[in-house]
Amino acid sequence: MSLARDGGQRLGAGDPAIEGLEVYIVGGAVRDALLGQPAGDRDWVVVGASPEIMAARGFTPVGGDFPVFLHPRTHEEYALARTERKSGRGYRGFVFQAGPDVTLEEDLRRRDLTVNAIARAPDGTLIDPLGGAADVRARVLRHVGPAFVEDPVRLLRLARFAARFHDFSIAPETLELCRALVRDGEVDALVPERVWQEFAKGLMADHPGRMPEVLAACGALERVAPGLVWNADVSAGLARGAALGLDLAQRYALLCRSSDPGLQERLRAPSACRDLARLLPGLLDRLAAAGAAEREASERPAVWLALLESCDALRRPDRFEALLAAADCVRGDIDPAAWMRRLAAVRTVDAGAVARAAGSDPGRIRDALRAARMQVLQAVS
Repeated sequence: MSLARDGGQRLGAGDPAIEGLEVYIVGGAVRDALLGQPAGDRDWVVVGASPEIMAARGFTPVGGDFPVFLHPRTHEEYALARTERKSGRGYRGFVFQAGPDVTLEEDLRRRDLTVNAIARAPDGTLIDPLGGAADVRARVLRHVGPAFVEDPVRLLRLARFAARFHDFSIAPETLELCRALVRDGEVDALVPERVWQEFAKGLMADHPGRMPEVLAACGALERVAPGLVWNADVSAGLARGAALGLDLAQRYALLCRSSDPGLQERLRAPSACRDLARLLPGLLDRLAAAGAAEREASERPAVWLALLESCDALRRPDRFEALLAAADCVRGDIDPAAWMRRLAAVRTVDAGAVARAAGSDPGRIRDALRAARMQVLQAVS
């Protein structure tokens, strides 16, 4: 089997850095080409070479645990073919062997899923000893071999790929190996930073809800994200956020909106994600109160102002706008433009001028500022 060649030419033709080397494109670039999706970064495997040979050709070593090199011109990654052997618990408990005697098939057999274990030669020929191309056509995510249970990161990657490729099913035997990872305690060796890396990628997929669904199906969700509440309402809100193209922080807030606040520390999400996750539940409560206040015109300015202040909207208007978009994925009845008009009106109040007029008494300043802001809100719909 062959794939279309880049630009109609043999890949790497005329490139002195790789001329004479046995090189292959592997993994995601091959899989995505078979799916007719745009090509992303290409990963290369080099067979029959050594670090000394790569260095002599101008490649720069960047690998830590195993030899990876940057091409001297394109800066693409070229890794020496390698095998791996389990030496301890967790995803770091492996010993890698790379050298001229490692074959391409041996390198492919150490990978996680068959759809990621396909290689493409420079002339376009596919090397597919594990049936990955057939699984691409059948839309199935399937483990490469029994070593799948040796690395708990593979469970996270499977869940993340399920979120990206929503029309792929998971082979039943692969899901059973995921359950074995949970039963044997291997999944408990995952560190929060590694969990977050995969969660972040999964959340930005077209169907992010499939990631927690897969983790829940094999009993891993409560182990990798303890305190995360995953139910139909949370799923629906997250799906709406993905359909609208919300960013990572907004999707994370939607994922966590019904969960234990302690989840923020356990997942080690960035501060922007944590901020939105912390603020969204309170905003939803206050929006409900604001909706009730709409029936009493006299109560509206006070309720509106309390909501704006609770989100620190005056200092962080962009974050407030992002929160409104996330909240609307839950409620579906929010008018973000109206709330931004209210915020704009409040921000027209010159706090410095109000403070100077009120004198030096902090209590008088606070009351005067509140009165001025309430006054401008009276005139806003």
